Formats: sequence, structure tokens, C-alpha cells
Amino acid sequence: MRRNTSGHHRRRISPRIRTTVSVGVAAVAVAATAAAATAETATPPPHAARTQHVEYFSGAGGHPRQTTVPVSKPLAPSEKAAIAAGDGDVTSIVQSGPVGSKLDVVFIGDGYTAAQQEDFHADVRTKWAKISAVEPYAAYRGLFNVWAVDAVSNESGVSGDPTKDVVRDTALDSAFFCEGTERLLCVDTGKVESYASKAPAADLVVVLSNSTKYGGAGYNDISSQVGYDGIATASSDNDQSDQVAVHETGHSLGKLADEYDYGQSGTYSGPEPAQSNLSKLSADQMTAQRQKWYRWIGQQSPDGGAVGAFEGGGYYQYGLNRPTENSIMRTLGQEFNLPGREAMIAGFYRYASVLSSPLSTHHAVSRGTRIRVTAPASAQLTWSVDGRERKAARGKTSVIPRTLGVPADGRPHTVTARATDRTKAVRDPALRKLLSRSLTWHIAP
Repeated sequence: MRRNTSGHHRRRISPRIRTTVSVGVAAVAVAATAAAATAETATPPPHAARTQHVEYFSGAGGHPRQTTVPVSKPLAPSEKAAIAAGDGDVTSIVQSGPVGSKLDVVFIGDGYTAAQQEDFHADVRTKWAKISAVEPYAAYRGLFNVWAVDAVSNESGVSGDPTKDVVRDTALDSAFFCEGTERLLCVDTGKVESYASKAPAADLVVVLSNSTKYGGAGYNDISSQVGYDGIATASSDNDQSDQVAVHETGHSLGKLADEYDYGQSGTYSGPEPAQSNLSKLSADQMTAQRQKWYRWIGQQSPDGGAVGAFEGGGYYQYGLNRPTENSIMRTLGQEFNLPGREAMIAGFYRYASVLSSPLSTHHAVSRGTRIRVTAPASAQLTWSVDGRERKAARGKTSVIPRTLGVPADGRPHTVTARATDRTKAVRDPALRKLLSRSLTWHIAP
């Protein structure tokens, strides 16, 4: 039997007994695709449409595909009330810092019975370990909190697994063969919203579906009152399911476009795309005009080859260029290219702070209080007393004002920590200005 370790905190704990079972994961994340940037692929708001765009993955290592599915029916007041009053226990899986200063990732399970919730938690840890091993997640693990929200299903597994005729009663209605496409794994987006709202915060949502079958989906047209931008799904016990989640976060966090050329015929003739990884310009034009990813052109990229301008992207074979031949925004299993990594880091910092501390700055502390902070490994961390840096404390994540040099002279003093992320993965000066933060504590006389 799997059990919570002592390092994980529970909220709204129920007395359910949870036993081991094979489980599956689905990733809920956001997809802001190139479709939103061009007239050719623009879509109406989800509440005004009968269908919505989704992205699915026909096989591991393959290119994603685009299609449409019906919009989930709005939940009746009685359904919302039942979810609000029912299950939805919240477990802290990774606690890196206070909500509000970290990027909060919320996993929701589907196809797990009451007796299988510990298995759901174990799968969250496993999948998050795989997702956070991918750069730039790996370099910024300390910016994330991870939460698991229990959604108890009446039956184990999901519909459409292994065959189309299989129907199971689950909390989020996960189902393969969505709209006739076997690998397309759909969910009820309204139910996802209701469960996501139970977490302390939901910047990025990941749904784990109890299945070993390969499949997934990325919803592109989601508007969430909770705060996330979209939904993606993937089966958990397939070795490639984490790649689905990583690709989808390229849309949600990085605001990156798809770099594959499937879905639209002919040559793109619209305006310059808003996304940072698509352009109508050639490499020479970008350099001359100082546009898009010109700072990275010619540099060796982690996904292979040098950054340039490769035709094909945003669903068009012609008329749009992408930065590299084959990043994860084109093919699952690849790395983010250099412009993509920079965009992802920018996305991390939209939600998380380069510097955080569990100790509030709103109240005075004593000379003997230990002050702890967290910052990425790429950040330079300095400490000052009354505005003067204490160079001997550079890089320390824990100090005591007394030993830092705050005198016991009966007068008030301040201690300030400042972190500046000096990562080489960011070259945009405008973004670099956002990678600094300071915290100041008032020391009581």
C-alpha cells in the first residue's frame, strides 16, 4: 500500500483507505496556439461556440494534430454544488514556497476510485519528476508548488480503454475515441474547472487519467475563472505521457505556437504572428530588423542544429518560419529550442518570483530571527544591512540579522535580500529587467 510521507501536507483530509492499483496520467495545461494569432485560424470565445479546438497526439515521437470537439455542457447548479460539497481533498506534493510567489501546478485525477487515491498521489510524484527533468523546468524546480486534487470516480479506468465500446463512470468523464479519434482523450472541462478551484491556486492544471493507453489532448479555447488558460490530457502509465504535458505547457506558459505544418493547405499570407517562435521573416531579415529570435540566430540549440529560419509552422507548410528543425513544439520527445527556453522562463516568471521567503516582511523581526529565502541556482543572491551590502553573505539562503551585522543599539534597522537571475538562457533585455526582486525585513530595536 502506498502512503503519504511525512513531508506532504493534507487539506480536507478524508478517512478513505487507498490501495495500490495501476494508474494513468493525463496532463491538463494550456494551449495558446498560433491559431489565436491569425485570422485564418482564429476561433470565437468558447461560450459562443458549439465546438472548440483541441490538439491531440497520434503516437509517441509524432507530430501533434488539430481537430474540433463539442464544448462541454455547462454544469447545472446541483452538479456544481455536489462537487463543491463532495470530494476534492488537496494534498501538497511539492512545497517550494508561499502561494503567490510560486507557480502552482494542480494535478487532478480521473478514473481513480476512493481506494486508489494514494496511487494517484504516487503517479503525480512520478509524472512531475519526469516533467521537471526537462529543461528549463530542471533549472527552475524551486519556482514550483505542486498540488494533487482528489476526484473520486465510481469506476476504475477510463472510457474507450481498451476498445471504443468500453464505458466507465468517472469523475471527469475521461474518454478515448473522442469524436471518433482513438488517441484523442477528452474530459468534461466544466468538471475540471470545479475541481481545480479547490486547490489553493491553479496556474497550471494537469489531469491524470487512469490508463496505460497512449493518448491525450490539448484544449486551446478554454477560458477559466480559476486562472489557467486551457486543458491538456494524457494517459499516465504510458512512458510518453509526460511529453504531452511538456508540449502543452509550451503553449500555456511559453505562449509558443506549434511548429508543425499540418492542418492548413497553401501558403500563409496573414500578418506577422504574435508568438515568439513563428515569423514570416528570414534569418537575415530578422537580424537586419532586430526582430523575433534574432539574438539566437547561429547559436547551437539543444534540440539539434543551429538556430535559423526553417520554413513550415503554425499549421502551414509555406510562408511561416520556425527557429529550428525539430523542437518539442514540432515533435514530441524533443527539447525546447533556445528561443523556446527563453519563452518558457518568461512564462515561469509571470507566476513565480525569483526570490521568496516563508518569513513575512509585514512585521518586524528580532535580531535573532533566522531569515530563509529561496532563489534559482542561476540567481545571484546578496544581503544588505541598512542599504549596505554584506559581501561575506553573498549566496547564502539563510541568515540571522545579529550575525549579519545588525547592531544592538536600540534603533530600528533593515535587512534586505536581493536576487537577480543571471541565466544565459535569457537574452532579451526587457525580460532580464524582470528577473530581479528584493525583500526587506524591519529589525525591531
